[in-house]
Amino acid sequence: SRPILDMSYSRHFLDFQGSSIPSSMKKLVVTKLSQNFRKAVTLQQDSPVPLPGDGDLLVRNRFVGINASDINYSAGRYDASVKPPFDIGFEGVGEVVALGLSASADYTVGQAVAYVKAGSFAEYTVVPARHAVPLPSVKPEFLTLMVSGATAYLSLKELGDLSEGEKVLVTAAAGGTGQFAVQLAKKAKCHVIGTCSSDEKGGFLKSIGCDRTVNYKTENVESVLRKDYPEGVDVVYESVGGEMFDLALNALAIKGRLIVIGFIAGYQNPTGLQPIKAELLPAKLLKKSASVRGFFLNHYLSDYKMALQHLLKMYERGDLVCEVDFGDMSPEGKFTGLESVFRAVDYMYMGKNIGKIVVELPHSVNSKL
Repeated sequence: SRPILDMSYSRHFLDFQGSSIPSSMKKLVVTKLSQNFRKAVTLQQDSPVPLPGDGDLLVRNRFVGINASDINYSAGRYDASVKPPFDIGFEGVGEVVALGLSASADYTVGQAVAYVKAGSFAEYTVVPARHAVPLPSVKPEFLTLMVSGATAYLSLKELGDLSEGEKVLVTAAAGGTGQFAVQLAKKAKCHVIGTCSSDEKGGFLKSIGCDRTVNYKTENVESVLRKDYPEGVDVVYESVGGEMFDLALNALAIKGRLIVIGFIAGYQNPTGLQPIKAELLPAKLLKKSASVRGFFLNHYLSDYKMALQHLLKMYERGDLVCEVDFGDMSPEGKFTGLESVFRAVDYMYMGKNIGKIVVELPHSVNSKL
């Protein structure tokens, strides 16, 4: 018999390890719209801990994921109607510490869960039970799959139309989502080319199956593609934008597909976009019967659970590397605590990370026993 904690009507409750859940917590809040994350976001020290409703879980966050789109969100680019203040952070992994009555049909206190929902940059987040993903344990590797892994899986499946032997170019290949695009394209028996910014990243890419790495700091990407792939590449998984988009477009083969999953080069710009040579786009696509397709995870939520279950099984079988970067190599060391989210965002925009950037939120249990 499982204890049921009906939180719908109670303000006083205990978590599963016998310590009181505090009445207030820290969280990050967007207080003004700006593409400068540090200017946009404030760390609030004493926000009330939210209460789960009947169908909700209260999750104590242990790991939260950093995404390039955190800056788009804090700049107000996703929804112009949203006015500050609003919560930020898209994904978390933690334990259920309280729950509503109907949520207790499927979940129990102490259970490990992951979720994708705005407001994860907080010590506690209320998550609708139907949106939570039960996990075997609280591990940061699971967090890499929630947004980054699912984006790579669904975009390549729905838009990539991969066939054995095709050439796939992945830009920012050693990043949070690039690492999955490389591995999934390899599993589809494609030849994978990955761009990156250091030899260390190139070594990581080779270790996960990349056939050709291009360090764009020491090699000219355009020359490499023209020389080594004169017939062009069949699919591009593109997340950089600007000049890299133009290079990728020009490198497409006949019937090539370019999938835009982001344009990080433009996120910190006041205008948001770096110019591309778009006036030539119709002619270039027509000449090659090629296509450019955009992918935004929110439009594929009907397939999301299926994708995630598939990826979780792959990881548990040992078929998928889920590289996590805690910032151990960053100047001030590991990303620990909500205050380090600011450093973690800077670290991502400096292009330093290998794998998914994750911030740990340590929790000390004040046991009353």
